[in-house]
Amino acid sequence: MAIKKIVLNGDEILTKKAEKVEEINEEIKELVKDMLDTMYENDGIGLAACQIGVLKSIIVYDVEYIKEEEKRKPIVFINPKITSTSKTKIEVEEGCLSFPNVFGNVVRFEKIKVEYTNLEGKRKIATGKDIEAVVMQHELDHLDGVVFLDRSEKIEK
Repeated sequence: MAIKKIVLNGDEILTKKAEKVEEINEEIKELVKDMLDTMYENDGIGLAACQIGVLKSIIVYDVEYIKEEEKRKPIVFINPKITSTSKTKIEVEEGCLSFPNVFGNVVRFEKIKVEYTNLEGKRKIATGKDIEAVVMQHELDHLDGVVFLDRSEKIEK
């Protein structure tokens, strides 16, 4: 278990576009484990690799964790890409581990489809709805150097 330091607001890595993962090797698998350990240790429900200082196109999330803290169902997306979105949008108050104690209202698609590679190297498609879709979009934004405050209409500290 390796808990990494969370990159905080103001670090320029949060504004950079992530690099595509070319090969899923032991180094990538170790990075994913570190990301999950760090996310859970900080009571997060999502984390992008840039948030621990690594500019790779990887996100992890676990929406079950907010429903029942003891129950974990981690999801790993490598090189994810949104392939479709609903017409319907929802407004949600978001926070971010890289912006402690800062919250903002963000309008997101209610439902999305994401194509990604899993840890076994297989291309997959995932559908997210409601909070899962919000978390997916929030973390995918990080891969493009976009943070939730860039999309927020109302900021609270």
